[in-house]
Amino acid sequence: MHALQSEAIVDAQDDYPEYAGPLPLDALIEEIERRRDEFDALSHVPRDMVGKMKRAGIFRSSTPKRFGGHPLPPAHFLEILERIAIADGSAAWVAAFGSASTYLASLPVDTQAQIYATGPDQVFAGGLYPLQKASRAPGGFRVSGQWRFASGCKGADWIGVGIGGAPAGSDDKNAGKPFTAVFRASEVEIVDNWNVVGMQGTGSHDLRLKDKYVEEQWTFVRGGTPLIDEPLYRYPAIAYQAQVHAAVNIGLARAALNLLAGMSGVTQTTTGAPRLADRAYYRSGLAQAEAQLRSARAFFFESAEASWRTVLAGDPVLPAEANLLRLSATHAAHACADIVMQAYKMAGIGAIYRENRMQRLVRDSIVVTQHAFLGEGSFDASGALFVGIPPITPYP
Repeated sequence: MHALQSEAIVDAQDDYPEYAGPLPLDALIEEIERRRDEFDALSHVPRDMVGKMKRAGIFRSSTPKRFGGHPLPPAHFLEILERIAIADGSAAWVAAFGSASTYLASLPVDTQAQIYATGPDQVFAGGLYPLQKASRAPGGFRVSGQWRFASGCKGADWIGVGIGGAPAGSDDKNAGKPFTAVFRASEVEIVDNWNVVGMQGTGSHDLRLKDKYVEEQWTFVRGGTPLIDEPLYRYPAIAYQAQVHAAVNIGLARAALNLLAGMSGVTQTTTGAPRLADRAYYRSGLAQAEAQLRSARAFFFESAEASWRTVLAGDPVLPAEANLLRLSATHAAHACADIVMQAYKMAGIGAIYRENRMQRLVRDSIVVTQHAFLGEGSFDASGALFVGIPPITPYP
């Protein structure tokens, strides 16, 4: 049994007798690999597959212990996502929302207790942008609008939407962060319009609400101060979200290099030219790409583990250290997309066919680099901190 699976599943079964029917991580990944074409065709990961992710412990990985969860050290969860991404990028992206309870930790504790009343395996998805104005109502807000990029919304139990910036009276740490309203998923309309070049299986459809009331206790500042005093909730929440998405590209790059290596011994190419293994550019290119992947991965996990040690020591993760979390995540996302493209080029003409997985790896990996937390602007903000000037946008 895989070490991470042992921590996330077997221990959970021991600690929580009511947790029945665990699914081994290896079995989950094997099924994801078999069904990845289905996810792409459906434009979402179906609820039965999300249910199996729950059984594998994915969605209790950031649920507070006080609510029956089994919060994992970030590096452990990131490695799980990497393994899933080797099988399918979209499934890993949806599984990444097993980290989203770090956001929900900023809700009032009584509200969190209601969320986890039926168990620790809750799926939270969100479509925060564009931020919509909410009108004040007695004890809460009335919310209307349409939001984009709600990844995993069709498998969610709870959905958050952005209703403006941090409310008046918030401290400076919350400046510029989105104020979020949480609803049961059944209360939110999903607009089935996800049609993109890659990551089609993430089901990142639009959300829509019309004059929906939400009590104030069901609102929070995303990335705001957590109200749960457990180690995972002292780890920087925004940086963690950048990491879980970057981990997908690390897995996709590994899948691309595995696939490329498997093409090396073909007996005959389309044109009758020498097989890939007999070409110097292929051998050196494969070696360089392997070194690039391992280097980016090492920086990525080194940063995560260093900040976790800081948390366990009882110290705050200061901006300089959080900067390395964001920088290593952004670097990994972009470096790994480059690696996938290198693999595609070295694979030759056969990689253009739809039945060849390489073309989907390319399409999925370039989508990851477009995420707001991983875009080119993150490099600018990171450099600003290195030279001691304020970043243009809230960071890290």
